[in-house]
Amino acid sequence: MRNTLMTLTVSGILALPAIALAQLSDTQVWVSNLENQYTVLPNITYHTANNRDNNLDLYLPRNSEGPNRVLIYIHGGGWVGGSKESRVLRLMPWMEMGWAVVNVQYRLNSVSLAPAAVEDCLCALHWVIQNAGRYDFDTERIVVTGNSAGGHLALTTGMVPASAGLDRQCSGDDLTNRGLDKPPVAAIINWYGITDVGDLLDGPNIQSYAVEWLGSAPNRFEIAERVSPLTYVRTGLPPILTIHGDADRLVPYQHGVHLHQALDKAGVSNQLYTVLGGGHGGFNREETIQIFETIQDFLSRHGL
Repeated sequence: MRNTLMTLTVSGILALPAIALAQLSDTQVWVSNLENQYTVLPNITYHTANNRDNNLDLYLPRNSEGPNRVLIYIHGGGWVGGSKESRVLRLMPWMEMGWAVVNVQYRLNSVSLAPAAVEDCLCALHWVIQNAGRYDFDTERIVVTGNSAGGHLALTTGMVPASAGLDRQCSGDDLTNRGLDKPPVAAIINWYGITDVGDLLDGPNIQSYAVEWLGSAPNRFEIAERVSPLTYVRTGLPPILTIHGDADRLVPYQHGVHLHQALDKAGVSNQLYTVLGGGHGGFNREETIQIFETIQDFLSRHGL
């Protein structure tokens, strides 16, 4: 009898993993199989400046019928810190939706002051377009996103026209020669990005990170205007979704409001999603879920 009980007990223990596996949520199943769904190609050089290679990481869907929608992600850090590696978890919702993801590193202020970061991210977009055939990118469905300074760079990447001359150092195909006055971006998702850089250089909204990025050049306010998304508001821009907390102390909420108002005036399809009481990111679970529901609705409404 004792041996029979031991046999039943051991059998029950051995059966537990199978039972647990059957109870995995859809998300757990997806995460456990992620390596089989995506190929990771790290540290591909897309541009060289100041004797430094600018690299990006690719996350490519396996066995897709392609071409694939492309999400270009640009990390934050006030143009003075941060890295593409430190923000990898932000890419996972996009991989769960089956997007090809391009995770971009750019020159920080310790390497080169403004407008270097803006130039680099424009060159990353050039690289994506030039290598679309090789990596099965759909150049008609490119979305650019980022947080904080990355939100600012997502905006400039999708808004700055070739006539501004900020992409002149990009190698390969010249978009200007192809008759395009703006990078071919299908949509921009701006997470609390800076829209008026000069506003952060002096006065009540001064921020040390902006002062560091612009340095002490006598024409720093002129450069700030050149790299400010508000400078490039005009008709014909891609749809823009801005996510901003109204209690943000690092990037004033009014930056999102002013961009929204300017885009409305120019007739550009856009949306400002306000996180009530929200600070500079760090949104809670419920807020984050609502944000991503808003993002999915925004993408759906624009055929993405």
